[in-house]
Amino acid sequence: MINYEPLFSNSAKGMKRSEIRELLKLTARPGIISFAGGLPAPDLFPVEEIKEMSRIVLEREGRTALQYGPTEGDTRLREELAKMMQKDGINITSNHLLIVTSSQQGLDLTGKVFIDPGDVVLTSRPTYVGAIQAFHAYGARMIGVEQDEEGTQTAQMEAEIEKLAAKGVKPKFIYEIPDFQNPSGITMSLKRRQEILRIAEKYDLVVIEDSPYRQLRFEGKTEPSLLGMNSERVLGLYTFSKILLPGFRLGWMAGPNELIQKAVTAKQSVDLCSPPFNQAILFEYLSRGLLEKQIKVIIKAYREKRDFMLAMLGKYMPKLPGLKWTQPQGGLFLWVTLPEGMDTAEMFHSAIEKQVAYVVGTAFYPDGGGRNSFRMNFSYSSMAEIEEGVKRLSEVISSWKGGREASIITP
Repeated sequence: MINYEPLFSNSAKGMKRSEIRELLKLTARPGIISFAGGLPAPDLFPVEEIKEMSRIVLEREGRTALQYGPTEGDTRLREELAKMMQKDGINITSNHLLIVTSSQQGLDLTGKVFIDPGDVVLTSRPTYVGAIQAFHAYGARMIGVEQDEEGTQTAQMEAEIEKLAAKGVKPKFIYEIPDFQNPSGITMSLKRRQEILRIAEKYDLVVIEDSPYRQLRFEGKTEPSLLGMNSERVLGLYTFSKILLPGFRLGWMAGPNELIQKAVTAKQSVDLCSPPFNQAILFEYLSRGLLEKQIKVIIKAYREKRDFMLAMLGKYMPKLPGLKWTQPQGGLFLWVTLPEGMDTAEMFHSAIEKQVAYVVGTAFYPDGGGRNSFRMNFSYSSMAEIEEGVKRLSEVISSWKGGREASIITP
């Protein structure tokens, strides 16, 4: 039997499997209602339109669309994306964009470009598990900063930076998801956005703005993007997985040209280019104005599902001190906090027995924490599944809480 372990690089040894991907294996069992994955609703995928766009591309430019393409991406698609971003108040050109194999590759390229082993990265607490996984793979030491209803607590962030400075340590960048944050669903206030950028300017830091859900706003005021507020200090990550469909595996990076060019070089050693055929189809789709219509369809459906899940949580959840959940203005997720002392990792197995699933809170904490919290997705399940799933969850919480208290009291 060969022992491969000594052959692995230090970075490979430090890699961890995604907790969400591992949990999804359990949730794939028949009969389980899963609020775990960040899955879009497949019944909303524009199958017929994509079929037609594919036909057009194959007939018109099949030989080039099926060939290798430039690392930067399809020029036509990048120009369409630049127009779309300009409508969002971001003054940018196609030369400042890189097409990537969804925004998860953007996270990996960010780690590859910026992080050396031991480097510090600042992020909110909790934060996206995919970012934790990508940055840890390059040896980052991630420091989390607590959130409140306005987003990352910037006073605490600045205090952390000062502590690091006293030790001669400077963070490599700040990572944020300002709009409908994953996992919390919180949207960062304008004041906090301004504070984040002030801190970045003061300490000469780059901000990585992850924006998978920004266009999926159900209500409330749209705040300016960090990239739109400071195009020299912010690198933006975007994806079509949530606003159209995930099967294309396409997204883009946008920001200062020097950073984009470095990411282009890093990408060339990874996959040479993202799928040119998918890019050509996507360009055709965008150029006909179909994405705007599709986003409206998605917003309507997800708003109804969010409202229904919130109503069911209010109807079925036990009345326990400290039990609460966020009320996101958009996106795909909400965040549930249980009373102190409850452990959602331990409770998860009871939930699976009840055939309902969520993602444990600890998966989203880069530096420990979140044991009494979990994330719920409302975009994928049907209304009937949402009601039944929330009922099952409420039963699990009620019985686990009661059983836990009894076990503590009983000698």
